[in-house]
Parts: sequence; structure tokens; C-alpha cells
Amino acid sequence: MTQTSYVEDQSFERDMDYLPDRITRDSARWPVEPGRYRLIAARACPWANRAIIVRRLLGLEDVISLGLCGPTHDERSWNFSLDPGEVDPVLGYHRLEQAYLARDPRYSRGITVPAMVDVPTKAVVTNDFPWITHDFFFEWRDHHRPDAPDLWPDEQRAEMEQVMDRVFVDVNNGVYECGFAGSQRAYGEAYDRLWSALDWLEDRLADRRYLMGDAITEADVRLFTTLARFDAVYHGHFKCNRNKLTEMPHLWGYARDLFQTPGFGETIDFAQIKAHYYLVHTDINPSGVVPKGPDPAVWQTPHGRGRRPSVPSGSS
Repeated sequence: MTQTSYVEDQSFERDMDYLPDRITRDSARWPVEPGRYRLIAARACPWANRAIIVRRLLGLEDVISLGLCGPTHDERSWNFSLDPGEVDPVLGYHRLEQAYLARDPRYSRGITVPAMVDVPTKAVVTNDFPWITHDFFFEWRDHHRPDAPDLWPDEQRAEMEQVMDRVFVDVNNGVYECGFAGSQRAYGEAYDRLWSALDWLEDRLADRRYLMGDAITEADVRLFTTLARFDAVYHGHFKCNRNKLTEMPHLWGYARDLFQTPGFGETIDFAQIKAHYYLVHTDINPSGVVPKGPDPAVWQTPHGRGRRPSVPSGSS
């Protein structure tokens, strides 16, 4: 679920005021502890999809359990419609809202995914999505699989932060600024920033396999979840329609390369993604009609961008 607000020119503004707690190795209240926490996510949501991918790449499946919400929700909460009896089997909740209220009975902000939940108390610890994946790498590294990728390489950290900042502002969030713009001017400005950034990324990927070079980093995870939804949702539903991702040769090859890399493509469910956007956003799509296309088989076509990295161990 997206926390939203609008400013004077009717441009979309994401509410980034999340629960600020973190799970760290030196925390007295929320220490790193295998089996204690449950990642609640949704395959439909790009922000939650990041956490699912990073957990998989680092091999944290056996130390952080995963609960998945269904693709649609009401105004207040995601729910566990995919589970038997529509109840999360670990938390015993029908709705994610229950975990937020267990943390604070007066909680009144957005019920968002991803959320890290403390299993003993069944209360949300944090929903601060950029820090969740950051801490999966830095704070949980004692529990990574032996050949886990270095998602935050020291020598590239400064440049990577700059790349991720533009990706977030103009691409990850930029598609939402287009889709939820309340005026033609706000839409036009967001549209221009989005395509300027995508053209910059197209050029950047012309001479390198991944955003930072020859290895996958957190920057690739963050861009991938938007690219995976681009033609299926953002191109039409959010009016990001200068051209399709499939018409940008370097970005499209890069996106397929990642999709076909273990840890990425198996986290994508196009049916859930389309159901989420086209059914939940009734102000944009009042008919509730969900498009049949595009054909997901195109994601398995050859990408021509080099050898695939090693296969992560573990399950989904």
C-alpha cells in the first residue's frame, strides 16, 4: 500500500514517514536473531518485492520467514487471502493491520509492505523499506549463504548511492508521480523526469552488464522491480507511454538478464501485479477490468548479456 499526499500543484508526494526501528546486531530491543522475525511482503508490490529478492539472494530463507499477502487490499490493510482460511500460518492474523495495532493500538498511518514482524509479540518492528534490505546485507551477514553476492561493494558505495537516489526519485517513484498526478503540469514534469532517467540508464547499460559494472548490487534490485512492472502496468495504467521497455534494447536486455537470474524472476507474479494495480486503483481504473497482456513468455527470451551468476541455495 502506498502512503500518498499531494502538494499545491497537485503532484504526487510519497509519505516516507515509516516506523524507524531497525533490527541490528547490537540492538537491545530488536537484535538479529534467526527465527525471531517474519518478513511480510506481497509479490504485487515493488517495494516489498525488493525485500523478497534480497532475502533470496543472501540465503536468509532459513533465518527470516516469509509471509505473503494477497494482491488486493482495502483502504486500511493488506490481507492474507492467499493462505488457507485467509490466515497467516505463523502470526494467526487475517489482516496485516493487526500486526501494526499490536505495536501501537493507536496506529493510524499506512499499513504498508514490506514489514518486519517480531513473531513472539506478533508486532511490527519496522516498515522502513530502504533500511530493511540494507540491514539484510549489513546486519544479517553472519547468516548469509557462503557465496552471497556483495550487494554493497565498498569501493563503489558513493557512486552507487547517487545512482540509487536518481533511480528512486525519477524511476521507482517517478512512475507513481505520473500515475497519480492531479494536474497536467504535474504529470508532464514527472513524465519528463522519468524518461530522462530511463534514457540515462539506457546509455549507462550500453557498456556494462549491471548498473555498477560486472556484478549485481542493491542498485540492480531496486531498478529491477520497476522494470518488471513497466510494460504490464506503468506504460498504460500510469500513462508512462513514450515507449515500452521492450523498445529500449539495453534496458530490456538488462531486465531479462536479471529476470533469468535465480532470485529475481521467480519472485515476479504478473497476474498478482496486474490485479493489484488495476483492481485497487479504482480512481484510475474504475471499471476494474484487468488487461490480459502482455505475454510473460517474452521475459524468457535470450538477452545476450553474458554468463549468468551462481545459483543461490535455498527455496523461494
